Amino acid sequence: MSDRIFRPAKQSGIKDSRSYTVFRIVNGALIVALCFLTLYPFLNVVAQAFSSEAYINSGQVNLIPKGFNVTTFGYVMGDPMFWRNYGNTVLYTVVATAIAMVLTTSFAYALSKRHLKGRAFFIGIAVFTMFFNGGLIPNYILINELGFKNTLWAIVIPNAISVFNLLVMKSFFEGFPEDLEEAAAIDGLTTYGILWKIVLPLSKAVIATMVLFYAVSFWNSWFAAFLYMDKAELYPVTVYLRNLLAAASSTESLGAGAASGDATQVAANVKAVTMLLTVLPIVCLYPFIQKYFVSGVMLGSVKQ
Repeated sequence: MSDRIFRPAKQSGIKDSRSYTVFRIVNGALIVALCFLTLYPFLNVVAQAFSSEAYINSGQVNLIPKGFNVTTFGYVMGDPMFWRNYGNTVLYTVVATAIAMVLTTSFAYALSKRHLKGRAFFIGIAVFTMFFNGGLIPNYILINELGFKNTLWAIVIPNAISVFNLLVMKSFFEGFPEDLEEAAAIDGLTTYGILWKIVLPLSKAVIATMVLFYAVSFWNSWFAAFLYMDKAELYPVTVYLRNLLAAASSTESLGAGAASGDATQVAANVKAVTMLLTVLPIVCLYPFIQKYFVSGVMLGSVKQ
């Protein structure tokens, strides 16, 4: 009995061919090299963000910080306006992503129904906006006339629906089993009830992916705020860091905000610090929804 339990399982007699073994080794090496090439710029930015000015200017900083220094972090994060603008970015991203998801999901679900009258027309209108827009000046005049200038809506409304995200969600909903929706309708659910209680709970992958797409887009957005907002207290952190980076192009411009001994240090690695502070929240968020990322994009792309 014990011999039968602990007897090792027979291995398959089929062995990998030499060419396949070589392929696996080369493929693994290429993947490792690609991962390193992808991570290298980010690791280099992190190293420069914590390095001293002398090592940065001499080109000695690679993957490990040298002359550990957080002067620039202290200069940037010690400014109350930085935290005010950071809070604005969080607010803008959360509100804009929520509104964008509601509009995109509703529009995509409606367009996925082939019996919808005028479906081709609405799809054409959506696709048309991918290639043509009113232009910078007409958009500015429109936002100003609507009274959106210096408000949250100047950032949220013009970018509320991404056509690419819309088409991805539409493709996913088109692959949703019609029998399940028909059964729910027979049980008495309305169209909104089917969407809320049946479709959305089964669409977590694509929803998580779209949330990531929208959140990254709104978090990194700066031009809309730079164009439509005149008050510094309303800026997102990306505009604050952009202005700081522009000011740091000359050491003299930092003299009023930083001590003379720290001005050159701030000018040396302010670019790395600003990039790190901007991308860090998204980097922290991504691992929690990464498992939905690939499946959310691929769902609906292959038809049975």
